[in-house]
Amino acid sequence: MVGVYGDATSLAARKRRAGQRLLIGWRGQEVTDDLRRVVAQIRPAGFLWFGHNVIEPAQVLELNRELTSLVDPHDPALLAVDQEGGRVQRIGAPATEWPDMRIVGEVGDRTGAVAAALALELRAMGLNLNLAPVADLASHPDNPIIGARAFGAEPGEVARHVATFVEAHQREHVIACVKHFPGHGDTAEDSHQTLPTVACSEAELRAQLVPFEAAIAAGVGAVMTAHVTFPAIDPGLPATLSERVLPRLLRDELGYDGVIVSDDLEMVAIAERWSPQEQVIRATRASVDLLVAGSDPEVQIALFEALVHAQEHDQGMDRASEVSTDRIEALRERFFLSCPPRPPLEVVGQADHRALASELWERVR
Repeated sequence: MVGVYGDATSLAARKRRAGQRLLIGWRGQEVTDDLRRVVAQIRPAGFLWFGHNVIEPAQVLELNRELTSLVDPHDPALLAVDQEGGRVQRIGAPATEWPDMRIVGEVGDRTGAVAAALALELRAMGLNLNLAPVADLASHPDNPIIGARAFGAEPGEVARHVATFVEAHQREHVIACVKHFPGHGDTAEDSHQTLPTVACSEAELRAQLVPFEAAIAAGVGAVMTAHVTFPAIDPGLPATLSERVLPRLLRDELGYDGVIVSDDLEMVAIAERWSPQEQVIRATRASVDLLVAGSDPEVQIALFEALVHAQEHDQGMDRASEVSTDRIEALRERFFLSCPPRPPLEVVGQADHRALASELWERVR
């Protein structure tokens, strides 16, 4: 059914659902008036840290406390970061600086220790969601975006490391989010700059799914999408926006019913090809639950308004948004209700963590 329907109470509920489907970044190293304005309007599910937001661990902790205070305590904030190790590590020293996961994969037997230590430091800084580990295969020698971020190129070995990382990370009460489904490893293009294509057969694509299947079996909290097209499945749309890729491969074949997170919708691969209205409709139909909007407040508000409008005018979108917010609430309940007290900030960069990082480098020399 298409057409405007519902009353004022329903509109308020739809605005809440629209906000709860957004994970937003911000500019600067403090809570600005712009950020307060955006948060007051959209009431997001949470916040995503980038390197430009970070000064040092105590500032991260204090700002996380302030960010948490901006949202309804009934919808506690997801406080997210990309802290993979290696070149994608938003919080640097004095936090422990971990090597790339390729090094961890080569060492072979320290993945769980790294994941646990990394999670402990994140939680000490007030963070509860890590957009890691990378579950992609390092299968293309000229890949500009994955490379050493992956544990390796062999599906079974990568799957073993991914599952170990997820289990150890989540035992320390930090949600893991594997990425980038169904695989960003077999392309020579960067989705920050263009829309990559992986021209493999459907059978070859299934080899890339093995680490994601292992992550799901390990109970991973969230899965992030790839802004990559797979013509063997859908010649027109990237995985993030594809009803053929995510519902078919991730939901149906792998049986995943948890939270799906989009990669950043401000990336060129998506932002220069589809309007905010098209993005939210296609992503929702593709069963994406949580939409990431990096740092532009105008984009964030446009996505929010598009989500509200889509729910108001299409009952299918309204129902899909309700399902997505239910998944997000279930994720919070799973990880937040039984979470122990935050570790002291002194664990960040503690000696045994730094020793473990040094050991990894020594063992691959």
